[in-house]
Amino acid sequence: MKRREFITLLGGAVATWPLAARAQQPAIPLVGFIRTTSADDSAKLVEAFRRGLSDIGFVEGRNVAIEYRYAQGEVDRLPALAADLVSRRVAVLVATGGTISARAAKGATTTIPIVFTTGDDPVKAGLVASLNRPGGNLTGVSQFGSRLGAKRLQLMHELVPAASLIGLLINPKNPDSADEAKDVQDAAAALSLQALVLNASDENGIDAAFAKLVERRAGALVLAGDTYFTSQRGRLAMLSAQFRIPTADTVREFVDAGGLASYGASLTGIYRQAGASAGRILKGDKPADLPIQLPTAFELVINLKTAKALGLDVPPHLLATVDEVIE
Repeated sequence: MKRREFITLLGGAVATWPLAARAQQPAIPLVGFIRTTSADDSAKLVEAFRRGLSDIGFVEGRNVAIEYRYAQGEVDRLPALAADLVSRRVAVLVATGGTISARAAKGATTTIPIVFTTGDDPVKAGLVASLNRPGGNLTGVSQFGSRLGAKRLQLMHELVPAASLIGLLINPKNPDSADEAKDVQDAAAALSLQALVLNASDENGIDAAFAKLVERRAGALVLAGDTYFTSQRGRLAMLSAQFRIPTADTVREFVDAGGLASYGASLTGIYRQAGASAGRILKGDKPADLPIQLPTAFELVINLKTAKALGLDVPPHLLATVDEVIE
């Protein structure tokens, strides 16, 4: 073979080496992310989820890709959104925004690992076999927010001791709502109070609930742990101020929006934990062996400016236990 022909042949082979090398590089894993509300409402939580992934070594756009799907508050869309992500063969399916989202993901696949966030007991909800050994293809994070309704009722009783009738706003589309309603009603009876249970799953329902609270002269309101109510925190805080109804929620974001008080786990902390769980699965851990993550602490937050506008004096013993005061 002539030298020129040999060099030409070698050059052609060299030219193909980068292509071959690229072909041998593994494709970056794809994570599917579902949430019950909108992208705008979820921005801070998605960022916390990404931080959780980063804690385990996965950075979006570098060594992991994420496909996002938002139900825009229309929870009936969740099964179709989950099925779509399953069809894309995601490595992990992350179902956020409550038990209803987790159930949609569970119904879409029995093989793809699922990481969920929920406010209820995932064992009682039928998502996993146990907290320590979930079994199957699901694991996740539970903030147990829907089990703290009785605590928030007690909080409102201390903030508004003259209130004998306290409302509880639940979302009837949330499968956890019945248990929370019972917990709050039992707690109210123990305090010789009445609990007025009201339903709302859209803006008209919220407006009707406040009209009923005014009609019945309720002295305070407790919001059930629900993603939809979190997405409507600005509207709920506005109506609470307009009708002068002291209100407590599960998340501090409600207090940031002008609400009176909140008691529950940090939402951003929950989503960071979910991101870390997803990262561990991408590293090779099996969801069946990953214990359900629980909050490390619950936060009591009170807005003193709102309390003053409502004419409320926060008891000194309560101020002494507050984790954060907004003034």
